[in-house]
Amino acid sequence: MARKMLGLVKRTVLLACFGVAGHLDAAHANASQPVQFESAAITPTPLQVRNAQASGKVLKAVPGTPLRGYLTQPQGNGPFPAIVLLHGCAGVLSNDRQTWPDRLSSWGYVALVVDSFSTRGIHETCDRGVLADRVYDAYGAEEFLSKYSFVDPRRIALLGFSAGGIATLEAVQLGGAERLAQRKFKAAIAYYPNCSVAAGDMAVPTLILAGELDDFSPAEKCREMMARRDGKGSPVLLNVYEGARHAFDAPEFKVGTEAYGHRVEYNAAAADRSINDVRAFLRKAFGD
Repeated sequence: MARKMLGLVKRTVLLACFGVAGHLDAAHANASQPVQFESAAITPTPLQVRNAQASGKVLKAVPGTPLRGYLTQPQGNGPFPAIVLLHGCAGVLSNDRQTWPDRLSSWGYVALVVDSFSTRGIHETCDRGVLADRVYDAYGAEEFLSKYSFVDPRRIALLGFSAGGIATLEAVQLGGAERLAQRKFKAAIAYYPNCSVAAGDMAVPTLILAGELDDFSPAEKCREMMARRDGKGSPVLLNVYEGARHAFDAPEFKVGTEAYGHRVEYNAAAADRSINDVRAFLRKAFGD
């Protein structure tokens, strides 16, 4: 029994660390609805096609991957602005499955949580780096949302946590995958991402939220990224919260947890400040 309990605790710690076609007139309610859709198809650029042809190869578009998600709507008919949410490397947790969608819905936004793992047979990616396909999951979710009559397709933003925050930065990085996307996000928000993977220049207004004491995704890496920016693209804002660690906005971790030699812990003051910052940022980005 002790070994079984240890396994359950270990699983909980792991989850803490990293942190459809549905019909177009679904009933309006705050409760989330399971939905199905596809990631965006990956289409080679003309340059990639030419390089492949020069080598005697043929590149073909990769079809979208079937995905699951959870859709939460505000009361009313809309059309509403919408937010695509990307979970961390341990999969969909309660903070991104319920806490944030409920909050966004109360602000008048449609929320779509993307489950990037279940249909791929993945439990977690915490020990194997970032899943690059998640960038295309984000754009597939945006395309899916844009078909709903209660969503304003011109006002869809992207919000990611931890590994999902990394995917968020990659999705809107200037000159990257955003060039190939038919639709563009209006804005992007990344909670405690590892900024070392990003060049810093973004195609849309971007807000990055980091904890001063986060040793999973060090704030210093985000400061270095900001220093590397050459001023191209859209404004990027970095907010670093004093005394905050990884997953500082997730209330399920009010009791701090040690995992892999790092600390994961909710911080009420930082959470409140970040929530206010996110709301103000979205209002400005959406022109509310």
